This record gives sequence, structure tokens and C-alpha cells, in this order.
Amino acid sequence: MTLCFTLGEAERRRPAGPTLRLETRAEYRENGTVLLPGRGDGWVKEVRSSMKISQSGSPALLLINPWIYDFAAYDLWVKPLGLLYLAGYLRHRGYHINLIDCLDRYHPGLPKFQGGRRPIVKEFGTGKFFKRKVIKPAALQQVPYPYCCYGIPEEIFLGRLQECPRPEAVLVTSMMTYWYPGAFRAIELVKQEWPDVPVILGGVYAMLCTEHAKACSGADYVLTERNPSRILRVLNELIAGQTAFTPPQALQEEAAKKQADSSVDELFQAKPAYDLYDHLDYAVILTSLGCPYRCTYCASRKLYPQFYQRKPEAVFQDILSLYEERSLRDFAFYDDALLVHFNSHLKPVLEQVLQHNLSCRFHTPNGLHARYIDKDCAELLFQAGFTTLRLSLETIDTNRQKTTGGKVTNEEFERAIETLKQTGFQGHALGAYLFVGLPGQEFEEVEATIRYAHDLGVRVNLCEYSPIPGTQDWADLAQQGLVDAQDDPLLHNNSVYLSAKGLCDSDDIQRLKNIVRHQNRQLRTCKD
Repeated sequence: MTLCFTLGEAERRRPAGPTLRLETRAEYRENGTVLLPGRGDGWVKEVRSSMKISQSGSPALLLINPWIYDFAAYDLWVKPLGLLYLAGYLRHRGYHINLIDCLDRYHPGLPKFQGGRRPIVKEFGTGKFFKRKVIKPAALQQVPYPYCCYGIPEEIFLGRLQECPRPEAVLVTSMMTYWYPGAFRAIELVKQEWPDVPVILGGVYAMLCTEHAKACSGADYVLTERNPSRILRVLNELIAGQTAFTPPQALQEEAAKKQADSSVDELFQAKPAYDLYDHLDYAVILTSLGCPYRCTYCASRKLYPQFYQRKPEAVFQDILSLYEERSLRDFAFYDDALLVHFNSHLKPVLEQVLQHNLSCRFHTPNGLHARYIDKDCAELLFQAGFTTLRLSLETIDTNRQKTTGGKVTNEEFERAIETLKQTGFQGHALGAYLFVGLPGQEFEEVEATIRYAHDLGVRVNLCEYSPIPGTQDWADLAQQGLVDAQDDPLLHNNSVYLSAKGLCDSDDIQRLKNIVRHQNRQLRTCKD
């Protein structure tokens, strides 16, 4: 899961002296002159006007979901859900919110750059992003594929900046650690437009690669806190000077005393601000945060230390409002552990979907836990309209299953697939996530896992492995010298890591991909 919301502690050194008071941007006053932080540790004198107020009479904020820079990207139900929740939360607390989503395939300015064509909508609202080739960074020169920027053209982005009221602050989110060039470019363009407006960088990359973000992003603040009340306090101090400045260490200690559940409850009191989009083909839904399992390769525990599940009624109301108000039928669940506590959690949601006769199509791009799928669960998933099911398998090596987290066994996986098929699910609707390149994994193991899944009539989604900072795998590989905190996060890209470290031959990986493609095609043929 790549939830785009982990904003938090302001990390910025300030001059020594008496208790300081935050003014508009991390500033303090000396003899009537406003001092602002410059690059590095320098402070720059500047005379500031009063707070900018939007036409709504509220202080304005600009939230940005940046571009994807990668060798491939596809809109498989990609929305910055965390940023949308934050937008709703801040709006209910008096801020006027503007959003630039660089991955919005329906921006009205896009047809001009696409020969007048509107976006082509694929199955269930998915589709291709607009893209343009860009120069490969030095760290990726050895990769023999075109490197592209996915999302709206920069001309549209700059036009949106000029349309927006000058904000009091700009909040930029980030997703995959190796997608940071998109966030960096957005920050650079914002700074060109508004040099004195503070830019705050948060999100998954900011949380997992904090030091890299501080050193390289160009943001004024790198925030890693996910407590919304703390974010609100930082913003209030930043733009309105409402409270005295508290040193970062004290803030960290204060935040540590707060209960995680209460802060998450506070966030989910607001609805995600989907109204900021003119057009939607689908919506993404979150019923929980985190995961009770501790898989060695997964950063879910790092991002969300406590497993939290929302109230079923609140989840259903999210679905119902989007169904009725935006006429949406496709919904993708972003949960890492959607089926945990099924009877008390997801089951009541789906029962209400059926009671209200909602004709939905549900999708699970994150892998489901096979062990929770029994006859009652499978029947309810089928009746409620689940259309795309992805299950986590990773490998059929029993020892590796245990040592990497123990979340599934072959017997559990087989039983789940059999139950789903007996209920009515066809093979084309069922997919399994498998890894290639896990530490110590041989190609024979991967090929055997591929054939095992296909023999069960399940489509395979082959995932090239790369370690994620903050995971147990990362710590183990660091001891072996295979990763380093100083590595460019671009090398975290799963299309790059294995070959860059000399762990797998690209020809062998391509051979496995060809096997997957051939056997998946056979399953599609059976469907037709």
C-alpha cells in the first residue's frame, strides 16, 4: 500500500535565543524585521505583508499530488487518498483548499496535448497517463528503457499555479521513494512562482527517506508526522503565529504521548475531498490503516505502527455518498489487511451495500490474505460485486513463507481459490502476487510458483523485488552490504534494484515474464 499521507514534525534549525514566535513562514522578528530561513542554515531578511485570504474569506492552502517519474506507470485506481483526507480535515478547520493533482487524467487542458482526444477509459475506470520522455538521472543510465514523466504537462501545472490564490503554504505529498523526482520538480516550480511561500513535503518518501528529502528536495519543511492535529498546529504556527514555537525535540516527545487511534479517528471524521475533482471514473476507499502482520519486506508497520480499523457504518457512508452524488460504480480498496476481522468489519459494510441494492464493482489492488477467505466470506464478496481480486502468495517455498512473515500457506491459498471458484468467481477475476528476487531465492523457485498459480487457474502478477527502507529485509541486506542509507532512492525501483546490484540477470527475469504473459493469455482465452 502506498497511502499518500504521513505529514508531521517540522524539522528546521533556528537561531539560538529566547522563546521564538512563529509568524508567516518559519520566521521570527528581530528589531521589527522579519527573518526567514534561507537555503542551508542561513536566515534572510524580508518584509512581509499580512496573511493572504482567499475569496472565501479563509486562508488558502495549495495541496499537490506530483508527477510519477519512472519507466512505466498506469492508472490502476491511483488517487492520493491520504492527501484528500487531509484536505477535508483542513477545510473543516477553516482553510480554503486548492488541489493540483498532476495525475488527473481528466484535466480539461489535456486534450490540447493529446491531439484533441479525451482520455481513453479502460476496464473499470483505469487507463493510461499522459507521458513525456525525460532525461534519465545518472543513477539510472544503465537501464535500457525510456524514462518518462507521467501526468499533466508542466504548462498545465504552471497555469494552475497562476490561477490559484497565493497560498499561505504549499503541501506536497509523495508516494514511492523512487518517484521523488516528481515531488522535487513540483517544489522547484512552486518556488519559481512564489519564492517566499513555505513548501511542506510529506508522504511515503518523506517518511522513509527523511534525510534525503531534507538534503535534496528544496522543501522548507520535511514532515513525517501523521497526527492531523499536529499538522494543524504546525500550519497554524507557521502562517498565523498563534502559539509560541516549541523546539522539535519537545514536539516529538509530546507527539509520542498521544494515542495513535485518537489521532486517526480525528482524521477520519472528515470525508476525503473528492469534490476537488471535476471528473471521476472511480474512487478509492480505505477501511483500515496498517496491518497486524510483520512481513520482512513490507513497510506497512513503519508507516502505521498500530493496526486500525474504521467503523463499518462510516465506510459504507463513504461508498453511498460517492455512489449517489458522483454516480460512481467502481471502488478500489487500499487496505493492506482488508479481510482481517471480517465478520465485524467488512461484512457489515457489504451487507449494507446489498440492503441498499447498490450495483458496485469492487477491486482489491492490494493483496488479500487468503487465510480469511471461507465460504461465507467468498459468497458475500461475490454478491456485493467484487470484480478484481488479488491475493498475496509471494512464493510456494514453505520455509520462506514462514521466515518472511507467515501470512499464508499453500494449503490456505488452495482452499481460498477453490472456495472463490465454487462461489462463482472465474479465473480471470483472480490474481496472485508473486515475487522474483527475494533474498536467497532461486529462479527455479519462482518458476515453480508461477506454474503452481496457473495450475490453480489464477492469473499471475509478477513483482520484481526491491528492499524498502525501514523493513527487516533492508536491515538484513544492509549488514550484507547490498543496500546503504546513502544509496540514491532511485535505486529502490523494483525495475532497477536486482540488476543494479548484480543479483539477477535481466534475461532470466524476462524469461519469467514471458512465461507469465503466455499463461495469463491462456486464462483470458478460456474466459472468452
